[in-house]
Amino acid sequence: MSLVQSGNDYTLAREQLGKPMPVLDELSGFEFEDVMEDVFRNLGYENVHQAARTADEGRDVLMEEVVDGERRGIVVECKHTDSVGRPVVQKLHSAVATYDFDGPKRGIVATTGRFTQPAREYAERLRENDDPYPIDLIDGQDLRELADEIGLDLYNGRIEILCDDTLRPYDPATSLDAPVAAAMRDIENLDAGDVSDPYAQVTFRPTVLVTAETDATFETSVGVVHRVHERDRLAVRAERGTPAPLSTPVGELVTNNRHATVELDEAPFGEVFDEMETRRFGETQTEYKEWAIERLREHHTSTVSYTGGNNVTYEKTCEPNRSDVTVHAVEAVYLPEIRQTTELGEYAYPLEYYAAGPSRVTTEDGIHACVHCETSGDGETYTYCANCGSINCVEHVRTERLEGTPVCTGCAVTERFMLSTKYFYDEANRDAFREEYDALPFYEKFMENVPLAAGVVLGVLVLVVGSLFAVGVL
Repeated sequence: MSLVQSGNDYTLAREQLGKPMPVLDELSGFEFEDVMEDVFRNLGYENVHQAARTADEGRDVLMEEVVDGERRGIVVECKHTDSVGRPVVQKLHSAVATYDFDGPKRGIVATTGRFTQPAREYAERLRENDDPYPIDLIDGQDLRELADEIGLDLYNGRIEILCDDTLRPYDPATSLDAPVAAAMRDIENLDAGDVSDPYAQVTFRPTVLVTAETDATFETSVGVVHRVHERDRLAVRAERGTPAPLSTPVGELVTNNRHATVELDEAPFGEVFDEMETRRFGETQTEYKEWAIERLREHHTSTVSYTGGNNVTYEKTCEPNRSDVTVHAVEAVYLPEIRQTTELGEYAYPLEYYAAGPSRVTTEDGIHACVHCETSGDGETYTYCANCGSINCVEHVRTERLEGTPVCTGCAVTERFMLSTKYFYDEANRDAFREEYDALPFYEKFMENVPLAAGVVLGVLVLVVGSLFAVGVL
């Protein structure tokens, strides 16, 4: 994921969204902690999360790193001030020492300003003495240098998502038209030679995957009444407007294929698709993180019943606090939405789906659908009418009388022969059959209405049998 924002483009984007343009120095202390959490996460640290915002004991951000196969804990103190003195560094040293972590630990003080000389000397002395809890100092200049490593302009204090990764929009082992060809094979009377190449459009839709852990314990006077310990991965629609969860099938498509992304390079994709569009991410990384936290708090809220010490049953609504939800990762990826339109005769048939290589989630299937009614779905039988190009359900397709091939009820010309409706491609076919019909002997004309002929024959038999009974023959 590339997290970039550059001058005029960023300013224009924020103005179009109707949002303020905060400067780093104008952020609140809590907003600065939000920014630093995202910075460290994108620098590659693991399990990055903020400590509870009450009595944090000098611990604003907690995270981990792996060095030479050894996992280490890191405690970060964020100071959004012009100057940081020695007492802050000393306080963090104590906080690191008492931090409950099974392994080596160190601390970081990050500030938008500068460190006093005594503060720097104290941190340096810890290093020289091989103190088990060393402290690193990151001042405003260091912050901007770190930000350059991840393409972030820290002056405005927001991380806009500009992503280079996309799920693969088609299966490289087959042709782009393979999904359409597979769908068309289900249609009776349709020859592959009748199918033209579909017009293919792709829209790369912004998507964010948020991985978070909710860990909450709820107690009353009788003890623990409810626990939540869940790890969730949310797939979020990340275009302009309010973030929204993707449907379960689409979310699983993104989650299951996130490891197999490719670079969104418009040049080669432009050679495959007739039309291409890349949508812009609508919010910042921090805003998607906050949205996920609130959604998970709501998702894991439940009402439980418990019995008090007086044997009375009580109900308690257990809602996780914001600090109970730890966001471990915010990953951006483009989700390709493919729309292929195939023209057959007078009709155009869309097939729209989200793609991840050979995997697809279909959102619109105009091929497995009758053009005359609401019958749809691949569990039905459909027949192609070569006369007009329509695809029809069994209720709207007939056999053309002269040629003996399918014709739909929408384009067919009809005429009654021997009280039976016959279907024809056009007036020429009808007139040709009319000439044949006029030349037929009566009994063959009669067979144009098989039910009528069968009824007449049955009636004659009944009459004959009845007469024989009447005269005593039977």
